[in-house]
Amino acid sequence: MLVCLSAHQRATSFDSLERLSVVGDDAAASLRTAHEAVQGTVVLSTCNRFEAYFDLADDIASPIPAMDAAMERIADLSGLPFRTVRESVDFAQGNRVARHLFAVSAGLDSVAVGEDEIAGQVRRALDNARSEGLTSPSLERLFQRATETSRVVKNATRLGESGRSLVRLAVELASSRVDDWSTARVLLVGTGRYAAASLAALRAVGAADVRVHSRSGRRSFAQREQLVEVPEDAYAAEAARAHVIVTCTTDVVLAAPVHAAARGGDATPQIVIDLGMPRNVDPGVGALPGVELLDLDTIRVHAPMDEFALIDEAREIVASAAHRHAVARRVHEVAPQVVAVRSFVDEALEAEIARVRGKEGAEAIEAALRHFSGVLTHRLIAQGHRLASTGAGTQWADAVRTVIPGAP
Repeated sequence: MLVCLSAHQRATSFDSLERLSVVGDDAAASLRTAHEAVQGTVVLSTCNRFEAYFDLADDIASPIPAMDAAMERIADLSGLPFRTVRESVDFAQGNRVARHLFAVSAGLDSVAVGEDEIAGQVRRALDNARSEGLTSPSLERLFQRATETSRVVKNATRLGESGRSLVRLAVELASSRVDDWSTARVLLVGTGRYAAASLAALRAVGAADVRVHSRSGRRSFAQREQLVEVPEDAYAAEAARAHVIVTCTTDVVLAAPVHAAARGGDATPQIVIDLGMPRNVDPGVGALPGVELLDLDTIRVHAPMDEFALIDEAREIVASAAHRHAVARRVHEVAPQVVAVRSFVDEALEAEIARVRGKEGAEAIEAALRHFSGVLTHRLIAQGHRLASTGAGTQWADAVRTVIPGAP
């Protein structure tokens, strides 16, 4: 049984989402042990969502006890009250899980609809869980189909042409405040994957004077991208002089008192784009003279409405993919009984072949028996698959157990 707990920017307060983001991908291992019914977990944690996907044992009466245990574990990890977690997350079960994840992976549930980064984040969530041995066959199939669906949406609709991303949306919002990007002094804080996307978006609008600071001391990014590296002892002064600051790391890198002291009362206009989750920038920075702070909450509020026809087209693709996934999942659920049918018929076939072996015409009899058993097996299994695809696989599986002793 597949279930999902999801907290995202549309329905969860920024403060709660920020606390949940601290839990991060590492929560998967802890959630795997939250309840005995949990057979696999994958956690997807990004700058505007926290989602936990579970594969629960099929023989449980209800997923509620397991999900209550999971939410208690999330509450412990995030420091949020259990009630807040329960009110912050959406719950999905069965094929609604596939439909939701497919939409997420295709960027249809993002602040910037059709964003580029989310598909890669979905793949990495699966890779991380797999590397720790936390996935299950059902979760593997679910996430792999999500990746396939995101590619289909990008290739079949104009979402693939737009190159959308949360980073680009933030830079576009900032562009109305920047007279000339080519002369703007930009400070990029962070050197991870999001920093690379940020740099690409900045260069796309013409930013040329981009300096980079890394709290981790990672120098390869600056060298590879041919950027001016800002050391720790020069960071505060550089942040005070920059026209635009873009932060995309995991720490608080701009505190209001420190930044105010470094600016020394200077009211020269400065834009600070905080792409971090949790926040990289003290909200008090936005109250300093001349400073405008664009954080994820602000960016979400100003996200533009997209073309409805384009989104509807993409959602039809997602719905179709979710339906196919449901059919395939139902068929897979009768796989043990399919094996039992094959084994039963094969055993009877070999017994009959052994009985006629050595008799006159045995070769022709064996060929006829093998042909007949193949047709019989095919029809029995095809009927099982047909019934399973319509949701009646349980009846077929029960019939197999009745007819074949020892069938699972």
